[in-house]
Amino acid sequence: MTPGRRSSTFTRLLRHGFTDASAAERLLDSAELAAVRDDPVLLEALGATADPDLALHGLVRLLEAQPGPTARRELLDTLIAAKPLRDRLLGVLGASAALADHLARHPRDWEALVTYEPRDLHPGVAEFERGLAGAADPVSLRVAYRRCLLSIAARDVCGTTDVAQTAAELADLATATLRAALALAEAAAPEDAAACRLAVIAMGKCGGHELNYVSDVDVIFVGEAADGADEGKALRSATKLASHMMRICSETTVEGSIWPVDANLRPEGRNGPLVRTLSSHLAYYQRWAKTWEFQALLKARPVAGDLDLGQEYVAALEPLVWKAAERENFVADVQKMRRRVVENIPVAEIDRELKLGPGGLRDVEFAVQLLQLVHGRADLTLRSGTTLDALQALAAGGYVGRADAVQLDDAYRFLRSMEHRIQLYRLRRTHLVPEDEADLRRLGRSLGLRADPVTELIREWKQHTGVVRRLHEKLFYRPLLDAVAQLAPGEARLSAEAARERLVALGYADPAAALRHLEALASGVTRKAAIQRTLLPVLLGWFADSADPDAGLLNFRKVSDALGKTPWYLRLLRDEGAAAENLARVLSAGRLAPDLLMRAPEAVALLGDGDGGGLEPRGRAQLEPEILAAVGRADNAEDGVRAARGVRRRELFRTAAADIVDSYGTETKPVEADQGALVDRVGGAVSDLTAATLAGTLRAVVRDGWGDTLPTRFTVIGMGRFGGHELGYGSDADVLFVHEPREGVAEREAADAANKVVAEMRRLLQIPSADPPLLIDADLRPEGKSGPLVRTLKSYEAYYRRWSLVWESQALLRAEPVAGDEELGRRFIELVDPLRYPAEGLGEDAVREIRRLKARMESERLPRGADPKLHTKLGPGGLSDVEWTVQLLQLRHGWAEPGLRTTRTREALAAAQAAGLLGTEEAAILDEAWVLATRVRNAVMLVRGRAGDTFPSESRELAAVGRYLGYGDGHAGDMLDAYRRTARRARAVVEELFYGA
Repeated sequence: MTPGRRSSTFTRLLRHGFTDASAAERLLDSAELAAVRDDPVLLEALGATADPDLALHGLVRLLEAQPGPTARRELLDTLIAAKPLRDRLLGVLGASAALADHLARHPRDWEALVTYEPRDLHPGVAEFERGLAGAADPVSLRVAYRRCLLSIAARDVCGTTDVAQTAAELADLATATLRAALALAEAAAPEDAAACRLAVIAMGKCGGHELNYVSDVDVIFVGEAADGADEGKALRSATKLASHMMRICSETTVEGSIWPVDANLRPEGRNGPLVRTLSSHLAYYQRWAKTWEFQALLKARPVAGDLDLGQEYVAALEPLVWKAAERENFVADVQKMRRRVVENIPVAEIDRELKLGPGGLRDVEFAVQLLQLVHGRADLTLRSGTTLDALQALAAGGYVGRADAVQLDDAYRFLRSMEHRIQLYRLRRTHLVPEDEADLRRLGRSLGLRADPVTELIREWKQHTGVVRRLHEKLFYRPLLDAVAQLAPGEARLSAEAARERLVALGYADPAAALRHLEALASGVTRKAAIQRTLLPVLLGWFADSADPDAGLLNFRKVSDALGKTPWYLRLLRDEGAAAENLARVLSAGRLAPDLLMRAPEAVALLGDGDGGGLEPRGRAQLEPEILAAVGRADNAEDGVRAARGVRRRELFRTAAADIVDSYGTETKPVEADQGALVDRVGGAVSDLTAATLAGTLRAVVRDGWGDTLPTRFTVIGMGRFGGHELGYGSDADVLFVHEPREGVAEREAADAANKVVAEMRRLLQIPSADPPLLIDADLRPEGKSGPLVRTLKSYEAYYRRWSLVWESQALLRAEPVAGDEELGRRFIELVDPLRYPAEGLGEDAVREIRRLKARMESERLPRGADPKLHTKLGPGGLSDVEWTVQLLQLRHGWAEPGLRTTRTREALAAAQAAGLLGTEEAAILDEAWVLATRVRNAVMLVRGRAGDTFPSESRELAAVGRYLGYGDGHAGDMLDAYRRTARRARAVVEELFYGA
């Protein structure tokens, strides 16, 4: 061959996908291919295979194995003339080295691929039984099995069948093979065959009609005595037949093995008898079976032996399968089993595990099976053993979103296709994605990825596993299921009578009204009503777990009425794992959160676990730009502040909802154990939100009245709980207003402008609207209500230098700039620091004055008729006690201890303990009391919708506060006793540290 010709052929081979063009040239030049080496049809067909090098090598081996020149010529002529054979044969040779080996050993088996008739395109059990009919021993059975497998693989790699059809054909071939093996076993022991009836029940993928190329075939055996035979002898005979049948399939011969037959799914596993009677099976499942055993029975299907007995077995056990979801901890057991499977995967393999790894095939199968077991009790259409058929039925019934079902279907098909092609190469049982580049290239090309097979394969594989992982978390771990699974049979799809009975059982105060709400929500034949019927039994249980289930249901109806026509609402509740339970908790926990939600129901989207930010609090760095942007888009100050208040309402709802969910806990998320963290989260979120709202309001007012620049610099100083980042839901915003005339601006003009800004801010933030008002309280200013609302920095300086009282120094401990001119705010803080952290600390006279003021406040400000021991603010051991004690330590020692220079109570308390100013136990007692009192105030606001410093007197409201604090029904008294005990211990510490007792 001339160098030029060689170069041309070499290039053509590379262009057709060969990786070793030199070796391919040598094979094409071999004597076996001499007659067709220049035929372009052959080269093109080879280039279309998954691995052209492998296909060419297999073809040469097949030609070499032909019995003579005539047979070789017949093969080549047919190959070139018949495209169906060419595609099938070369497709198999390019995808499976194992089937190439089989063809080399049995060179006439290529003829099995010549037939191309309609019945050949989709063979069933009968066709495969004919294909195996001539097998008289285990060796010939293996040869016949591989010949049938050859035709399945050919249809698969050519795209004649899709992955589901291929899996079904493999299961049908397994059925025919089990029957042939059993027939061989019976022929070898006719006396045993005559003594018993033996049914072979396929389980797992074979039972589900979705088998792999190489997989254990899971079976269960059922035996009965033949007429007149002794049962014990019959079972021994059946066991011999079953064992022999298993060996015929599993043992390795000169033709290899077929596949292992695994009977370990039987009662008691490998420790139990191989064959049982039907009554013995039934007794076991009624008394001893574990949850996973019922899950496995979903796929039970009689395939061989006495099919009538097999059908009796399925019919007897089917009712037990569909009652499995009523078992205690059913969903938790299934979830635990799935997690155990993942935990047992070697760490080095988990990222390559197609079947068992996260986002793998088993995730889809477990999720589908769980949904089937929960909902299939009432819906017979869901009772399929085939994963993809069951998934389609779940989507049709509204149990799975249509889009989710399509994505899961696509992902499952792709992953099963990968698994099939990986196994087909060597006909070895594996679920690991290969690491070798050549293997990945062949795998990618076999799936139709030709441009950059390896890169495209890995991208698509990761994309599909990501989809499965995300959807599996929504479907499999969806907390809805656990609650639905605990309902009585028939209740998963709510009927009116079942609803009435359940309402009474759940303790709804007004079952008639509740039933009207349910009928309004769930009646009709629309998809919306169908989804509601699926959701409502679960929601009813969650509402019942609250102190006011009636309110929860009423609020759910209001939200559903408002959002029922939006496409995302019910989809969110059904598909987002957390959304339904979060909504149930929020709607039944009191008045505040539902009231905030009803004013803008679309905020329900925050309750999901998707990409909308969820319930994670948003800090000032996120909130202020959003509010300022909304103000910037408004036409006037009123519209701008309305937009700012809208954001505030949404974020108050987010904070309240997160607080409720964290306090109640959910079925997948325990109650937040750190109560202090809950308090800090709420205080920080509400304080940041208030600061951002004031910043937006200030911007709106200034822009509307003066354009870009106010005649005076202006800043807002947060005081009290606001400055301390400890605002509650019902807190006013305590502030001071500071201004400083700009250069060239008269003081009167500056003062007028500042006062107008303050007046307009207060007015706009209190205009009646759908959004809660924000009340600004400036009573902590110099001279209190008698003094001017706004002062210049110089005026503050003059006042504090000359007139300041010790209580004002104490109040300034919480001062922190929150809005407006940052530089002016910083200078104000520099001005007041010497007052709140006086050099060498407070004098004894000042300490006595603070103690006198505290004692007078306790006696004069406590509301008449209030129980002092239960007053969270002014009662003994309440907020005031702890805060005044901490603030006295700050005033006395802040000049020397930098850690005490903070506006936050808990931070200052921790710093005082670190500095040795009080003991660890004393600090813990004060911290516990402060946190508990703050939690009670937050609870009262959440429950009643209005602020309060004492526990509610109405029993249902008191129970709701108790539920928020972690006390169950009937334990309100325990809650009050615990509060008194905590406050009493704190008061003892206050007496010692504050009063010096």
